[in-house]
Amino acid sequence: MSYILGYDPDTLREQVDPRACKDRLDEIGEQRSLPALLERVWLLKVLDRLEDSLVLSEESVRVARMAGTRKDLLRARVLHASVQHFRGAFAAAEQELSSCAYEAEGKEWNAIAAFALQHRGKVHYDAGDFAAARTDFKRALFLRQESGATDDQLESTLLAIDAADRRRPSAVVAS
Repeated sequence: MSYILGYDPDTLREQVDPRACKDRLDEIGEQRSLPALLERVWLLKVLDRLEDSLVLSEESVRVARMAGTRKDLLRARVLHASVQHFRGAFAAAEQELSSCAYEAEGKEWNAIAAFALQHRGKVHYDAGDFAAARTDFKRALFLRQESGATDDQLESTLLAIDAADRRRPSAVVAS
């Protein structure tokens, strides 16, 4: 079940059903598997429980480092960076996402690279660097297309490109 109902066209944040997210969080409880930890991190993040999400995201990175695959670790690091982003730590989030995107692209893990670039684009977007955001979103779109992403993923990236285009200065758009 997807808890994402859509994306805010101005903030690019996920629009979720808070009741369904809270119910799912209760259902997961204190499960310690990596997939459960990552899901809990995301649910806490979208419910704006950022301190709890940060603590759990740090734990998920440790668990992935000790018991997961390299891909698991990258996914956990991207999610951790997205929590940092929501908390306003743009520089830390950008650095982590850049590292993850670089590693994933080097291994040709296009879906993970796109995931990292989409989030890095959102960091640039919130920081007001709409040209850098658009560049990241365009690269994420290409990688998502290459990896056979779902229509929902492609649509969210197209929405992000459109949002960045709307906010760039008109002189830049015309070039």
